[in-house]
Amino acid sequence: MAISLYDVSVTSFLQVLGGVSGFLDRGLTHCQENAVDPESLVATRLNETMLPFRFQVISVAHHSLGAIEGVQAGVFRPPTQIEPLDYAGLQALVAEARDGLKALTPEAVNALEGRDMAFVMGDLRMPFTAEGFLMSFSLPNLHFHATTAYDILRSQGVRLGKRDYLGQLRLKT
Repeated sequence: MAISLYDVSVTSFLQVLGGVSGFLDRGLTHCQENAVDPESLVATRLNETMLPFRFQVISVAHHSLGAIEGVQAGVFRPPTQIEPLDYAGLQALVAEARDGLKALTPEAVNALEGRDMAFVMGDLRMPFTAEGFLMSFSLPNLHFHATTAYDILRSQGVRLGKRDYLGQLRLKT
């Protein structure tokens, strides 16, 4: 059986977003149980040269549903303005991305295969096919930002393990 563009993009994006949603919930529970203001996590960075937790979670949504929308439009750009979302707003953003991805049909996503599109940032323009962009640019970026968000929560004492990151596995039924 051949694997489709939908299978390698949307189902993978949904798995990562499910993991992110779960570890965001665990982070909130940690805050409630330890009298920590969850808003204190939103601006937390692993290193002063890295962008904060808020940016990492926004980027997870941007490199999942936003990536599909970029392929549909023929162009994908980095977020231009990062909204000052609070912890609950970040959770809602992840939920919205999941809902948007769940609304996509395999036929609609598979029809994007071979389509020309570009990543554009300022004067930089990188040409891709839809599948090249999704597999070599957005999926790695999605994992980078999801991992960084996970690591920030871990660095703040949230008890998380690899299974929290993995989300719902696609087991043989």
